[in-house]
Amino acid sequence: MATLPPKHRLEYGDTDTAGSAEVHHDRPRGLMRWVLTTNHKEIGTLYLIFSLTMFFIGGIFALVVRAELFQPGLQLVQPEFFNQMTTMHGLIMVFGAVMPAFVGLANWMVPLQIGAPDMALPRLNNFSFWLLPVAFALLLSTLIMPGGAPNFGWTFYAPLSTTYAPPSTTYFILSLHIAGISSILGAINIIATILNLRAPGMRLMDMTLFVWTWLITAFLLIAVMPVLAGVVTMMLMDINFGTSFFNAGGGGDPVMFQHLFWFFGHPEVYIMILPAFGIVSVIIPTFARKRLFGYASMVYATASIAILSFLVWAHHMFAVGLPLVAELFFMYSTMLIAVPTGVKVFNWITTLFRGSITFEPAMLFALAFVVLFSIGGFSGLMLAIAPADFQYHDTYFVVAHFHYVLVPGAIFSIMAAVYYWLPKWTGHYPHHRLSQWHFWLSIVGVNLTFFPMHFAGLAGMPRRIPDYSLQFADFNMVSSIGAFMFGASQLLFVVIVVMCVRGGRPAPAKAWDGGEDLEWTVPSPAPLHTFEHPPQYRPLKHD
Repeated sequence: MATLPPKHRLEYGDTDTAGSAEVHHDRPRGLMRWVLTTNHKEIGTLYLIFSLTMFFIGGIFALVVRAELFQPGLQLVQPEFFNQMTTMHGLIMVFGAVMPAFVGLANWMVPLQIGAPDMALPRLNNFSFWLLPVAFALLLSTLIMPGGAPNFGWTFYAPLSTTYAPPSTTYFILSLHIAGISSILGAINIIATILNLRAPGMRLMDMTLFVWTWLITAFLLIAVMPVLAGVVTMMLMDINFGTSFFNAGGGGDPVMFQHLFWFFGHPEVYIMILPAFGIVSVIIPTFARKRLFGYASMVYATASIAILSFLVWAHHMFAVGLPLVAELFFMYSTMLIAVPTGVKVFNWITTLFRGSITFEPAMLFALAFVVLFSIGGFSGLMLAIAPADFQYHDTYFVVAHFHYVLVPGAIFSIMAAVYYWLPKWTGHYPHHRLSQWHFWLSIVGVNLTFFPMHFAGLAGMPRRIPDYSLQFADFNMVSSIGAFMFGASQLLFVVIVVMCVRGGRPAPAKAWDGGEDLEWTVPSPAPLHTFEHPPQYRPLKHD
C-alpha cells in the first residue's frame, strides 16, 4: 500500500504531546455542567446536538411541504400554512442546522488540529452557544402566535416581509439578530484561536485545510453578518416606526432590499460550503493514503472564492430589471467563481488518482459530496447565464440547484465529518454495516428528491406553491417519495451515533490508517483537557 507522507505529518520532541493528563477541578455536575461549561469539546458537542435537533425540526417542516405536493390539489394544509412551512424550513436549515453544525465541528477539531489547549475565549464560546437556543425558541414560537409564523420565504423579500407580513415578523427579526450575534462572536473566537494558539513551530501554511477554510469562513461571517443585521433593522423600522426604506409609496425601493440581502446571502452560501471543502480535503487524503494534491493552491482557491463571493450577489436578481452592463458583469463574475471551485475538484480527483483507497463511511460521503456538489455547480453555471436565467428564475430548477449544493454538499460533508471523527470523540468506531446502509439510503433519497426538480423547473413549475398543474404530478410524486426516504434514513444516523457513544469496536489514538494530522496523536476518546503542554510541531522531511 502506498504511504506517501502527507504534508502535515508530524514528529515531536519530549513534550507531553498526547496531552492526556486530566485536570480535575471542582466543576458542576449534571445539567449545570453543560450550562456552564467552557471546554471546547463539550461546547462543540452542544452545538452538534442542537444542530441535529434543528435538522429534524426543519426536516419535518420539509416533509409537510412534500406531503402536500405528493399529488395535485390541496390535500393536507392550507396555502397560508404551506408558506409558513416553506419559510420556516429554509430559515431553520440554513441558520439553525448547517451553520451550528460547522461551528460545532470547529469547536471540537480546530484546537485539536492546531495543538491548542482550548479556544482562545472560552467564556465567550459558552455565551455564543447559548444565544442559539434562545434565538430559535423565539423563531419557533411564532408558529403559535396570532397570524402564524413568517410566511414570505426564507429570503424574506420586502414588501412581503414588511407591508404584508404577519405580526410575528418582529419576533423573527429579533431571533435573527440574536443568532447573528452568536455567529459573529463565534467567528471572533475562531480567528483568535487560530492566529494565537497554534503549536510552536506551526506556520499558517502548515495548518490542515479544515482549519484554513474555517479561518477564511470566520472572516466572511464578520464581514456579512452586520449586513444582515442592517437589513432586518430596516425591516423593523418599516414595520413599526413608519419608515419607507422598502416601500415604493413612501420613496423607498423594494429592489434595494434584494441588493442588501444578497450581498449578505451569497457569501452566506460559501459560509455554508467552505468548511465542507475543508472536511473533504482532510478525509480524501486519509482514505487515499496520499498527501493532498496542490495544498497551496487549495488555500489560495479558498481565499479566492471568499473574495469573489462579494462580487456575484446580483446573479440572484437578473429578473428585477438590472441594466445590461450589470447583468453582464454579474454573469461573467459568477462564471469566474467556478474556476477556483474547479481547482478544488481537480485536486481532490488527483489526490484519489493511484491512491490506496478504502471506502469507509466517511469516504463514501466525501466522494458523494464531490460528485453531487459538482452537479449543483454545473446547474449553477446554467443559472449564471442571464438570458437563460429568465426561464429558470423562480422555478423548481433553482430549488434543485441550491439543494444539490446544500444537501449533498453541506449536509453530506457534515455526516462525513461525524463518521470520520466519531472514533476520536467516543473511542469507538461507528457500526460499519449500518453506516453503509445509512449512506446508500441517503444518496438514493437525495437524488430521488431533487433530481426530478430539474425537469419540473425546466418545464415551468414555479416554486413556493401548494398546488400545481397535472403535467408536474409524476415529478412531484417521485420527489416526495425520495424526501420521506431521505428523512427516514436520518433516524438510522441517530441510532448509529447513539450506538457509537454507548460502545462498539474500540478505536486507537490513530483510528484511521491514513490519518496523519495532529488530532490522531491524542488518545481516543479525546480527554477533556488536551495539550496541557503545547506539542512542538516539526514537519517531517518528505521521502
